[in-house]
Amino acid sequence: MLKKISVLLISLGALLGGTAGAAPLNIVATSPSMAALVRTVAGERAALTVLAAPNQDLHQLQVKPSMIRALRSADLVVAIGAELEVGWLPPASASAANPAILPGRVGYFEAAAQVELLDSGGAADRALGDVHPVGNPHVDLDPVRMATIAHALAARLAQLDPSAAAQYRRAADDFAAAVAQRVTTWRSQLAAAPGVVLYHRDAIYLLERFGVPLLGTIEAIPGVPPSAGHLRELVTQLRGHSGGVVIYAPYQAPQAPTKLAQDVGWRVACLPLEPPQDADGAGYLAHLERWVAAIAGQP
Repeated sequence: MLKKISVLLISLGALLGGTAGAAPLNIVATSPSMAALVRTVAGERAALTVLAAPNQDLHQLQVKPSMIRALRSADLVVAIGAELEVGWLPPASASAANPAILPGRVGYFEAAAQVELLDSGGAADRALGDVHPVGNPHVDLDPVRMATIAHALAARLAQLDPSAAAQYRRAADDFAAAVAQRVTTWRSQLAAAPGVVLYHRDAIYLLERFGVPLLGTIEAIPGVPPSAGHLRELVTQLRGHSGGVVIYAPYQAPQAPTKLAQDVGWRVACLPLEPPQDADGAGYLAHLERWVAAIAGQP
């Protein structure tokens, strides 16, 4: 009898104790934005590795031994998806020889697969540049989509770690509430924004969310440096528009956006597409705050 009581008490203690004694999940995030979601939703339940730095172009990463080592021991890979990491993540995962994290398995999570994508249905022709026929992959610059992705990530984490399911759901709910509060403020700030020129169509989700006009891109062909003729056409198109901003990322050449801004009398801003390497949900929202301030023309 005493033995049965002891077993029952141990079982009850495990239930009441939640996840205190459980080992964390080994999670690999392909980007700082995905890492911010993992930190927000999983908290201390994740042992996290981030494969890309904030100033790197996720289209152009090279496979490294450190990536393969991290993927080999991963319980879950959190990728942006929509072919953004297609040039390096599949070969890295294949070399890691960890079938649990391959697409279609519970250990592989794609953010882009959780939300509706813009720019979908294009031709799958690399002659047209750096195109993504399944849709634009840069969903992480839309906070509302990120809140949806956070809930989907919570559900996936609950599959891998059922004992912490309620914790994951609460964290996703808290993040969604913080997003909703910021979106109301940002919508007011951006209501009169005159427009933006981007280097690449990488911030269109943010612009679409707040109704900010995209008045052109430095690249005529995605992933291909602009020609002088295309830049002259942009100058002609932008005449009559005032107060806008030309935005480019740290890894994109500054000469063309700087010259275009000078020619049309606009502001120019260099903004990272990704939040800081150690960002959590609050850090992600602070990252978007920089974008909103730049678009709205605020210091």
